[in-house]
Amino acid sequence: MDAGYEVLAMVRNKNRFPGEAFEEWGDQLVVIEGDFLKPHSLPELEQIEGVEVAYYLLHSMGAGVQFAEREKECAQHFVDWLEPVGVRQVVYLGGIAPDNARLSEHLESRGEVARVLGALPLTTLRASIIVGSGSASFEIIRDLVEKLPMMITPKWTRTRCQPIAIRNVVQYLLGVIDERVGEKVVGQVFDIGGEEVMTYQEMLLGYARVRGLRRCVVPVPFLSPKLSAYWLYFMTATSFPLARALVGSLHLETTCSEGKIREVVPQKLLSYSEAIELALSKVAQNRVPSVWYDSLASGKFDSRYIRSVQVPEHGVLEDAREVALRASREDVVGAVWRLGGKAGWPSMDWAWHLRGIMDKMAGGSGMRRGRRDRNDLRIGDALDFWRVVVADRESGRLILSAEMKLPGEAWLEYQITDESIRQRAVFRPKGLLGRLYWASTYPFHLVIFPRMLKVLAAGW
Repeated sequence: MDAGYEVLAMVRNKNRFPGEAFEEWGDQLVVIEGDFLKPHSLPELEQIEGVEVAYYLLHSMGAGVQFAEREKECAQHFVDWLEPVGVRQVVYLGGIAPDNARLSEHLESRGEVARVLGALPLTTLRASIIVGSGSASFEIIRDLVEKLPMMITPKWTRTRCQPIAIRNVVQYLLGVIDERVGEKVVGQVFDIGGEEVMTYQEMLLGYARVRGLRRCVVPVPFLSPKLSAYWLYFMTATSFPLARALVGSLHLETTCSEGKIREVVPQKLLSYSEAIELALSKVAQNRVPSVWYDSLASGKFDSRYIRSVQVPEHGVLEDAREVALRASREDVVGAVWRLGGKAGWPSMDWAWHLRGIMDKMAGGSGMRRGRRDRNDLRIGDALDFWRVVVADRESGRLILSAEMKLPGEAWLEYQITDESIRQRAVFRPKGLLGRLYWASTYPFHLVIFPRMLKVLAAGW
């Protein structure tokens, strides 16, 4: 939009799109809704008439097994939907795949998507590691270095790659659709990377240097790909399906085999250290617009519930409490909106973290996801092991749905009026095991929830 283009943005759920952040653009941005895995949900052709260029930035790596089939299906539906429009160019951001190598399912899938999209006038950009706030690669590197003074790492940390700053990636994405170069790049494949070729170990230590941290990395040969995936899962915020998909590719060198893109879209390439510094500045200022693990695919949440505004009422067990406000309503709303993440929980925070560890041991999300912003909540946000279903500051209503491994469904609801704050913990058990689970945890509710409500009522 800065470059003067009118943008049609496709999202799966408009309720999750931060429209208020784009109000200044007016009609230059139009948001439409659809899911390329559900072709019946895609908008009619009349809504996309006049579209000249389309970006394909979708992947399903975090969605678990058989993600390759879903990726191919998604790409085919994209082609079928756009073919009647007659776009002049499609731009696809994929991954660098080394020649004459046995590819992982992840990189093989990326190549298959490119082949499907080739039915349209396609320009393919292939990247190695993208460094920037919100990216999976950056979050994994940051997690490892920030948490571990000494890292016992798998041998793939000695594999070479060619990281590139997300700012440079965006400039390449924008540059290839310029009408002056558009015709030259249709049907072309470009490898994009920064100036430096590095091993993953060098990237970890490079991040540590930028942060002023002393870190020791010790690669060991005995961590298999599966053990490596578990290592990433337990040490970082990544989900196990994503860790497994990524680890399958990490033994392959992903460096640029050519540099044609630098002539087509000349720009100053940021160094790895500069990219890290920019990413950290955005994180520090709470300006990360989205994070990969905020995706609904990172949990078990059913996106249909986002449109629901009621916690289940029938066949449920609940703990409901209400106390008078001891601070201003505005302060209490702010306190509730700060729950979780680095701020923690205002009653027995250690118990919440223990529950998160237990959930992670059972294969759940645990507390690793934290939250997108320390003060703001939006519908669909991940919040520790919860998902935000309703977040209406004006009415003082917040509803969280649990994404823990549970024998049932759990919800936490707050309603703040001018006089009081009401808290409901609701559980819909699944069978006898669900009822036994509620009975075993209820004594903890009697300790945690009353104190938590009083602390919140005082503005925390």
